[in-house]
Amino acid sequence: MADLTTNFIGIKSPNPFWLASAPPTDKQYNVERAFEAGWGGVVWKTLGEEGPPIVNVNGPRYGAIWGADRRLLGLNNIELITDRPLEVNLQEMKAVKRKWPDRAVVASIMVPCEEEPWKKILAEVEDTECDGIELNFGCPHGMSERGMGSAVGQVPEYIEMVARWCKKHTRMPVIVKLTPNITDIRYPARAARAGGADAVSLINTISSITSVNLDNFSPEPSIDGKGSHGGYCGPAVKPIALNMVAEIARDPETAGMPISGIGGVTTWRDAAEFIALGAGSVQVCTAAMTYGFKIVQEMISGLGEWMDEQGHATLADFQGRAVPNVTDWQYLNLNHITKARIDQEACIKCGRCYAACEDTSHQAITMSPERVFEVQDDECVACNLCVNVCPVEGCITMETLAPGAVDKRTGKKVDPDYANWTTHPNNPMSTAAE
Repeated sequence: MADLTTNFIGIKSPNPFWLASAPPTDKQYNVERAFEAGWGGVVWKTLGEEGPPIVNVNGPRYGAIWGADRRLLGLNNIELITDRPLEVNLQEMKAVKRKWPDRAVVASIMVPCEEEPWKKILAEVEDTECDGIELNFGCPHGMSERGMGSAVGQVPEYIEMVARWCKKHTRMPVIVKLTPNITDIRYPARAARAGGADAVSLINTISSITSVNLDNFSPEPSIDGKGSHGGYCGPAVKPIALNMVAEIARDPETAGMPISGIGGVTTWRDAAEFIALGAGSVQVCTAAMTYGFKIVQEMISGLGEWMDEQGHATLADFQGRAVPNVTDWQYLNLNHITKARIDQEACIKCGRCYAACEDTSHQAITMSPERVFEVQDDECVACNLCVNVCPVEGCITMETLAPGAVDKRTGKKVDPDYANWTTHPNNPMSTAAE
């Protein structure tokens, strides 16, 4: 069996699946149920400083986006950091860590952007004997209006400054949680590294309004006829998260920096994709809130079985393997030619491929009176739209033309040297082109 044990910046856990800082990690009862179900670690819901209590709304806190089958695709939340007393949270964290020493327990923290509040809470958190801290620089609602959360995460200089304070005042590993509500994720990641942070985690939620009630014209969730932007998460944000993780993993200034991947992880495959792009652990929230804590058992078994099939003994065997294959558009091989192919036996004759191609693409699919759909190679540009709209998996595939074959669309032979695109004279970015 594959070994799923994880050592992320010195924080050990039996598997890479951690619960993210969110409602599922707000109290000892929840966290212990999670550990009983098999989760490798938790990031405790964000702690704040002692003082005026955090007051959440007593109305709907979540908005949602659903697929056609009512499957939850995304959640929007307007909930703030923990509204439980700091002392109670700290006591429970200490009790949990002592009872479950093999699991990762990380404290998410957020206090005003001044050194003394950070110094004070760090000492209090360190006393719980937890494994590390995660600086919440990503919350896009409620706390950001108070100069915390994404208000800090959007300013690289603040990230570097606070990370430096935390490294100065604690022995614990420091993870900086980054906000996606920024133009270029590389700059805050670079700032975290410059401040001495041990790792980054991303992405936090995306600022969003999921819907508008057309009866009272209030954004959802609606509180007494008013709504606010909230944080968007769930399967719908995974592509954004993967891209941002990849940008940090391949940036020369942050390459090698440990990453905890967050954003839409619902299956073992999602987790494997984050790890392949460099993540050393993954954090989950929406999937647990949708399906319950036991979903981790499917993630663990699925990832382990896939690793066994692929011959990966440990997570390190494939961690970061996809990073070298992420490149900028101008370096893509323009001599690589593919064409769509339709499996007539698998085709159910729905006509989606034809409608999509005829109306919105390149008119490369014909339809006979008997509703037989065929690809015209001389019109097909291999856009892949037909593959994506076909309801039958594997019915339409893309076939690569072999070097030397004639592309009927252009009348030219496929370049036998297309594999060497980086230095090919047809590549406008190559030195040979100059």
